[in-house]
Amino acid sequence: MRITAAVLREQGKPLTIEPLELHAPGAGEVLVEVKAAGVCHSDLHPARGDWPVPLPMVLGHEGAGVVRAVGAGVTRVAAGDIVVFCWAPPCGVCPPCRSGHAVLCDRLDKTTYKHRLPSKTPRLHSGGDAVTAFLGTACFAEHAVIAEEGAIKVPEGVAFDVLATLGCAVVTGVGAVMNAAKVPAGATVAVIGAGGVGLNVVQGAALSGSARVIAVDRQQAPLDLARAFGATDALLAPEKTADAVRELTAGRGADYVFDTVGSPSTIVDAVASARKGGTIVVTGLSRMDGVAPLPAFPFVMQEKRLLGSVYGSGNPAKDIPKLAELHLAGKLKLRELVTRTYPLSGINDAFSALERADGARGVIVF
Repeated sequence: MRITAAVLREQGKPLTIEPLELHAPGAGEVLVEVKAAGVCHSDLHPARGDWPVPLPMVLGHEGAGVVRAVGAGVTRVAAGDIVVFCWAPPCGVCPPCRSGHAVLCDRLDKTTYKHRLPSKTPRLHSGGDAVTAFLGTACFAEHAVIAEEGAIKVPEGVAFDVLATLGCAVVTGVGAVMNAAKVPAGATVAVIGAGGVGLNVVQGAALSGSARVIAVDRQQAPLDLARAFGATDALLAPEKTADAVRELTAGRGADYVFDTVGSPSTIVDAVASARKGGTIVVTGLSRMDGVAPLPAFPFVMQEKRLLGSVYGSGNPAKDIPKLAELHLAGKLKLRELVTRTYPLSGINDAFSALERADGARGVIVF
């Protein structure tokens, strides 16, 4: 079928809106009509050249839509189902999957992180040449073919523009709190970065019953949103983040510190902002050559824990529907996350707003 998509042909250059050929889904694959797609830093990184990727490529990994056709053997979804994209579809049988760590599935190294489907067959083409699907999802397009395990059925009743955010920002942020850190009620939490993921760390901490949630950002607008999501304190570009956090915590530091930026400097700040015996969780992804210089002696002497958390550290197939139910029950904010919407032709404007840190999520609406 003929579709329209946003194509990255040269890193550091604007994406182009082009017609492409999308082949029908094969065995174990699903054709989804994309209704909305969130614009995430993980799309911006390959677009501006922070990560090496095979070109040409269709970006987009945080999406929602309607199943229009299924390939042979598909049983999880059917035509007409409303689904959220899962960019890390697990195999379900490898050791990490069997031990409950679906986001660490061994198959992802051969599929998602090589930007291919489990079948390894490209479905996107331009003039006979294959076009790579970012993370095997490629939802900056009118339609996408994805792995069956990557189409997560969700209940009806949630608007598509807000539903799309469940596919990455929400499950990553809330999951980091509940699955990776397991933040208990009464804890003091600091969150570095109040973008799409950071806001969901904030509301995850609030849902967990944290006594204090400190949001840190370089822009005022995201901090204003953070307060609406449950932050009790907001720090605007403090000269020294750790000193500012300690000042709010009687000199101790936070019990849990979440770094949703992931740059070398913010990781150092996050470790320094945690109390003795505190936990630091890094969800942000920086350049692939980024290295954080951590002072080893105080890290050991103060028994701090440094954790990485990818995609919420849980099982997206179960977590995403639960989050949708929480939203329908009025316990999880999603509408407030979507502060900007664009047509597909506005994708480069969406990237510019993301680089400016305009706050929350920009979403492509089809």
